[in-house]
Amino acid sequence: MHGTRRGFMAVGAAMMALALMVTTAAAQSRTSGPFTGVKANTGTVTLTTSGKAQVLTLSEDFKAPDAPDPHWQVVDSRGRVYLLQKLTVKGLVGDKMNRSITLPSYISDVAKVQFWCAYAEVLLGEASFGGGNSTH
Repeated sequence: MHGTRRGFMAVGAAMMALALMVTTAAAQSRTSGPFTGVKANTGTVTLTTSGKAQVLTLSEDFKAPDAPDPHWQVVDSRGRVYLLQKLTVKGLVGDKMNRSITLPSYISDVAKVQFWCAYAEVLLGEASFGGGNSTH
């Protein structure tokens, strides 16, 4: 009985390790080049894809552009532009930056991430994804 329990534990551990490897292999990420623009010109953005979910996350060195109403904006490989949620949200205690955003399912790919000032209707800065910077 004692040997059987050890065998089940070994099989269980092997199955957990395999599940972790499959999950890790399924998740992919790409990091953009640096942001460039008149107001958004620091940091990068990482696009992580896991299954059908796509998440954009700003690097720690990204600084919110000094503009009245910056919004996330995505450009796909066909040049279609998607204006998304606000980058910063005013709160009672202070402003909160949305450093990460899950993309809607209708956005199939991302060529560029931009920050757009909805108030002044001006592009604040953008970062592009090159072809060969994918990591797994």
